Amino acid sequence: MTEADVMCGRIIGACIEVHKALGPGLMEKVYVQCLCRELTLQGLKYTTEFPVKLNYKDVQLDITLRADLLV
Repeated sequence: MTEADVMCGRIIGACIEVHKALGPGLMEKVYVQCLCRELTLQGLKYTTEFPVKLNYKDVQLDITLRADLLV
Protein backbone atom coordinates (compact mmCIF):
# COMPACT_ATOMS: atom_id res chain seq x y z
CA MET A 1 0.00 0.00 0.00
CA THR A 2 1.43 3.37 -1.01
CA GLU A 3 1.56 6.52 1.10
CA ALA A 4 -1.10 8.02 -1.18
CA ASP A 5 -3.37 5.03 -0.53
CA VAL A 6 -2.99 5.47 3.21
CA MET A 7 -3.71 9.22 2.96
CA CYS A 8 -6.80 8.59 0.80
CA GLY A 9 -8.05 6.06 3.33
CA ARG A 10 -7.65 8.56 6.16
CA ILE A 11 -9.45 11.30 4.23
CA ILE A 12 -12.31 8.99 3.25
CA GLY A 13 -12.53 7.83 6.86
CA ALA A 14 -12.85 11.43 8.02
CA CYS A 15 -15.64 12.02 5.48
CA ILE A 16 -17.47 8.90 6.63
CA GLU A 17 -17.13 9.99 10.26
CA VAL A 18 -18.75 13.36 9.47
CA HIS A 19 -21.51 11.69 7.46
CA LYS A 20 -22.25 9.21 10.26
CA ALA A 21 -22.46 12.03 12.78
CA LEU A 22 -24.58 14.43 10.72
CA GLY A 23 -26.41 12.35 8.12
CA PRO A 24 -27.62 13.77 4.81
CA GLY A 25 -29.48 16.95 3.98
CA LEU A 26 -27.48 19.80 5.49
CA MET A 27 -25.93 22.71 3.63
CA GLU A 28 -22.47 22.17 2.15
CA LYS A 29 -20.81 24.75 4.40
CA VAL A 30 -21.85 22.75 7.47
CA TYR A 31 -20.18 19.60 6.14
CA VAL A 32 -17.05 21.54 5.15
CA GLN A 33 -16.67 23.03 8.63
CA CYS A 34 -17.22 19.67 10.30
CA LEU A 35 -14.84 17.93 7.92
CA CYS A 36 -12.19 20.56 8.66
CA ARG A 37 -12.64 19.84 12.36
CA GLU A 38 -12.38 16.08 11.76
CA LEU A 39 -9.24 16.49 9.64
CA THR A 40 -7.69 18.60 12.39
CA LEU A 41 -8.56 15.98 15.01
CA GLN A 42 -6.87 13.35 12.86
CA GLY A 43 -3.75 15.49 12.41
CA LEU A 44 -4.24 16.05 8.68
CA LYS A 45 -3.28 19.40 7.15
CA TYR A 46 -5.66 21.10 4.74
CA THR A 47 -6.41 24.37 2.98
CA THR A 48 -9.84 25.78 2.15
CA GLU A 49 -10.80 27.81 -0.93
CA PHE A 50 -7.57 26.84 -2.70
CA PRO A 51 -7.21 28.72 -6.04
CA VAL A 52 -6.87 26.50 -9.11
CA LYS A 53 -5.79 28.01 -12.42
CA LEU A 54 -7.37 26.56 -15.52
CA ASN A 55 -5.51 25.77 -18.75
CA TYR A 56 -7.23 24.76 -21.96
CA LYS A 57 -5.15 23.46 -24.85
CA ASP A 58 -1.99 25.15 -23.58
CA VAL A 59 -3.70 28.50 -22.95
CA GLN A 60 -4.06 29.92 -19.45
CA LEU A 61 -7.69 30.98 -19.10
CA ASP A 62 -8.64 34.16 -17.29
CA ILE A 63 -10.59 32.10 -14.76
CA THR A 64 -9.55 30.91 -11.34
CA LEU A 65 -11.54 28.10 -9.81
CA ARG A 66 -11.54 27.43 -6.09
CA ALA A 67 -11.25 23.98 -4.58
CA ASP A 68 -13.45 23.83 -1.49
CA LEU A 69 -10.89 21.77 0.40
CA LEU A 70 -7.36 20.61 -0.40
CA VAL A 71 -5.85 17.98 1.91
